[in-house]
Amino acid sequence: MNSPLARIRSGAIALATVFVLSVIGFRTFGGYNWLESVWMVVITISTVGYGESTSATPAMQVTMILVILLGVSAAAYTCGGLIQLMLEGEVDRVLGRRKMTKEMSRLEDHVIVCGFGRLGHDLANQLKHRNLPFVVIDVLPERVDAANELGFTAIQGDATAEDILQEVHIERARALATALPSDAENVFITLTARNLHPNLQIIAKSERESSCRKLRQAGADKIVMPQRVGAQQMERMISRPTTADLVELFAEASHLEMELDEFRVGEHSQLVGCSLADSKIKSDFNLLVVGIKDDSGDFRFNPKPHETIRAADTLLLIGQVGDINRMKSGHRS
Repeated sequence: MNSPLARIRSGAIALATVFVLSVIGFRTFGGYNWLESVWMVVITISTVGYGESTSATPAMQVTMILVILLGVSAAAYTCGGLIQLMLEGEVDRVLGRRKMTKEMSRLEDHVIVCGFGRLGHDLANQLKHRNLPFVVIDVLPERVDAANELGFTAIQGDATAEDILQEVHIERARALATALPSDAENVFITLTARNLHPNLQIIAKSERESSCRKLRQAGADKIVMPQRVGAQQMERMISRPTTADLVELFAEASHLEMELDEFRVGEHSQLVGCSLADSKIKSDFNLLVVGIKDDSGDFRFNPKPHETIRAADTLLLIGQVGDINRMKSGHRS
């Protein structure tokens, strides 16, 4: 069965064909000029009529009968498709698609979430809480509808396809998270994304240990195994319950004012060359620097007050959300 859009398209073509041929018929058989021929076709298709009797020639009468039958049929077919389109909500979907395309065209430095299952759904909520721009890709229309209802930017498609990744502007993205249930699909998405964007941060989900090596070879920067993460948290709850409570508190930061965050020191930041003590991060912003990660990836936990802050260092901070935001605003490079 044709879709409403197909019905409207084919009906419009048929109606236009009937209209053109009818104008030519009135011009040829009726002796009308071109304007009069158009006028006759319009009032005939619109079923205005001419009265119960006519002085037209037999050839002209046959022409008018064909115009009425074909024109009305084509018009009814087209109108039926339009009504079906509205009833099925396709107008809303078309307009929604255009709106989504416009939103995606504005995406920059965003995160691409592949898969809107349980993990993808939770990840999207976390990204929204952090006010990070993101777009969701899922092959199932019901999941895409669920994401749209939550106000998320989402499209239906196969995330393993290059054209879908290009449609969500992977070239401008900051990161891609693939959270599909199949390790094979996650490997393929990782490989495709890495080929399209060599510098993209890629975080991949893995269900099996054997898949981790394949994901790394495909180009994944980080790999998350939900079962392992859950087991580690359960172990902490058993052996180190207070530590587990602290981790859980930071994980549920949406309900707290306390936050564990990070700040990357820019090349022209006022912090470059300062010691931790001279930076006044503690005194001015009431923040605790629990670690420093340098540009080579080395961590220094519990740094001393005299340690020097360098460009491209990442500071690990603990404090109130408002204080962290003030500190970031005050030291933007």
